[in-house]
Amino acid sequence: MISFEEFEEITFEIADTFPEDFFRELNGGVMVRKRRRLHPAAEDHDLFIMGEYHLDRYLGRFIVLYYGSFKTCFEWVSEEELRIQIRKVLLHEFRHHLESLAGEKDLEVEDAVEISQYKYRKQVQKDLTAEASGDRIEK
Repeated sequence: MISFEEFEEITFEIADTFPEDFFRELNGGVMVRKRRRLHPAAEDHDLFIMGEYHLDRYLGRFIVLYYGSFKTCFEWVSEEELRIQIRKVLLHEFRHHLESLAGEKDLEVEDAVEISQYKYRKQVQKDLTAEASGDRIEK
């Protein structure tokens, strides 16, 4: 995996390729943090937050990417694949920003659906494991 400094440089390099309109009212810009961020819904320490869009009444609007999360999830990928993943996450977070400016929440709904699907898959896995071990499944 590349260093934090290289990750930060690549993130800014990719962000610089986006249209200027994407950055309207994004007063805090794009930043990178070293930490790994586990999603609150994670059931087996297997769901990480790669990036977040923030709308804060004091700090304004900004996007954060988490180097530690990328390092955990993409440790063995090539630099080119890592660039692709960084771009995907940046586009996702910019979509949150642009929807926020437009008063829309479509992506928030999509994200909530994905978390619900994750939880459902985890429950099915637990049920199958319990059934295979002979434990009774309560409905």
